Amino acid sequence: MKKSKSILWGLVLVLAGILLAANSFDLIDINIFFDGWWTLIIIIPCFIGIFTDSDKMGNIIGFCIGVFLLLCCQNLLSFDLLLKLLFPIIIVIVGCKLIFGSFKSSKSQKVMEQVVSSGGQVRNATATFSGQDVIYGLGEEFTGAELTAVFGGVKCDLRNATINRDCVIKCSAIFGGIDIFVPQNVNVKVNTTSIFGGTSNKANNSSANTVTIYIEGSCLFGGVDIK
Repeated sequence: MKKSKSILWGLVLVLAGILLAANSFDLIDINIFFDGWWTLIIIIPCFIGIFTDSDKMGNIIGFCIGVFLLLCCQNLLSFDLLLKLLFPIIIVIVGCKLIFGSFKSSKSQKVMEQVVSSGGQVRNATATFSGQDVIYGLGEEFTGAELTAVFGGVKCDLRNATINRDCVIKCSAIFGGIDIFVPQNVNVKVNTTSIFGGTSNKANNSSANTVTIYIEGSCLFGGVDIK
């Protein structure tokens, strides 16, 4: 996925360089600083993210907003209309994802059900206008967690934990942040919905046939950082 993202960004930069060079030698006549050119700063990254990022919801919303702003700058639409439709469009997009997402049973949902049915403990941590640390000691078994940060922060450190089977971490970051530290010998799969927020996965997946940590949830003006 990272390779695909690099290739797409490379193609964008090559095309931009060719157009700038052709414009400089009067081979083409392009007004680089056209009305609303700055919206490309929003449109291009979001467009690439739709095809390369696992978190597509935030990119789709960002792309729609960028295109809407460009049309407004071109006087094809009005900014008043944008303000009236912005939040309804976001709500509709999120609602559609929830509707269609409910029809498929995700791997993480099955894993969570297996953990609960076998007596595994799902640890809960909520930070509201405060901070909370969830730190596992050396050899302490981890089987799952639900982390919520509302105008606060949660730190979940699993680097010393013992993880013997697949598990799930459900996250909800609302105007807050969640930091998750994972061991080196696990795989991490992320499925989050972000609205004016995001998820950063810096974990290195193990090449060996090891357990997998499924991280899912939502970010609303907040973020989840996986290290």
